[in-house]
Amino acid sequence: MNILEKLPEKLLGMADPAYRDFNARIIPGAGEMLGIRIPRLREIAREIARDDHWREFVSRDDCRYFEERMLQGMVIGAARCPIDEKLALVARFIPRIDNWALCDCFCWRLRTAERDPMWRFIQPYFRAEAEYGVRFAVVMATANFIDEEHLEALLRHFEAFRHEAYYARMGVAWAVSVCFVKFPGRMRRWLEEACPLDDWTFNKSIQKIVESLRVTDADKAFVRTLRRGAK
Repeated sequence: MNILEKLPEKLLGMADPAYRDFNARIIPGAGEMLGIRIPRLREIAREIARDDHWREFVSRDDCRYFEERMLQGMVIGAARCPIDEKLALVARFIPRIDNWALCDCFCWRLRTAERDPMWRFIQPYFRAEAEYGVRFAVVMATANFIDEEHLEALLRHFEAFRHEAYYARMGVAWAVSVCFVKFPGRMRRWLEEACPLDDWTFNKSIQKIVESLRVTDADKAFVRTLRRGAK
């Protein structure tokens, strides 16, 4: 019996009602949950990705539980397959994303061979209408492309960002704060020099920078002076 034949029983055996209730409060729109912690799901995903039938699992449309959909995304990231096939699976999965946790846990640390193809793949998603299409691009970039090679291109995407959805805007604010941690000099200038982010996203970016444990007190004091008043 392979891992997929035992999967429903395995997941039910891991269910934690207290953790389920906690997650239900902080992950709106996740649907029915079991309450399984992310490290345990990642272990299962790696096991499924080694199974000969992993493609059947990620293609299923009948997942009942949030954790099953989370596993599908994790398996796609962990699977060893040609990059064209993987990107096709990613494109099919993105419309299924309906909450921030599913989006963020789907965004994996890319292997070297995946980096350039994924950078090209996410470009149109920065301008997507769908809330979680945008967030996917932003979170994947935050996890993999905040570096000297890609920083200026990312800032151009942020400058063009126009979206009203909460989790898209929060994704950009988080990404801006990580950019600040890694490139404080460049980001001080970017924030100070007529930054085109809307006021809400701009102020959330400032908040995230101030909350970071990796930003100096002097930089926190500086960015607080940039906070915009409500119009």
